[in-house]
Amino acid sequence: MAGGLKTASFTVRATMAQSVAWKQATEGEGFPSVGAWLAGAADAYLKVRARAGMPIPLAWHRGRFRVRLEGGELVEVKGHVAPPFGSFCGTEEGPCYSGRKRHVLVYTPSARILATLRSYAQCKALGAELARLWVRWGGSEPAEDPAPLLQRFQREDM
Repeated sequence: MAGGLKTASFTVRATMAQSVAWKQATEGEGFPSVGAWLAGAADAYLKVRARAGMPIPLAWHRGRFRVRLEGGELVEVKGHVAPPFGSFCGTEEGPCYSGRKRHVLVYTPSARILATLRSYAQCKALGAELARLWVRWGGSEPAEDPAPLLQRFQREDM
């Protein structure tokens, strides 16, 4: 089944009262299973959260990702990853290992540098803001230019 739908599985624990309520909702709304109903409920929750202006929480972890540097060179760097973003210590010219530290936020699907900021915490905050903005466009980069948001973060960084 090449090119088929990729899926993930989750195990959910529930009390008996939750189980009864979920099964009633599943049947009443015509879902084929409680799992399908729960998936719809989770998606609806994330949409409401995005509309309320609450950033989507990103789960950052250590990892490697590719970035296109200022000179056009595509390199793999170590840093923090929270798809679809990555952050590493350095600048548009490359990673730094000593001296004045800056942090770069990267859109990993295209290896595109989004901003260079003073701290990793600022990269995380900008990633959360962009995730909130991009959810409105179905999870991909928006048709609307994110430049004003990027410029605001860079101004606040000074």
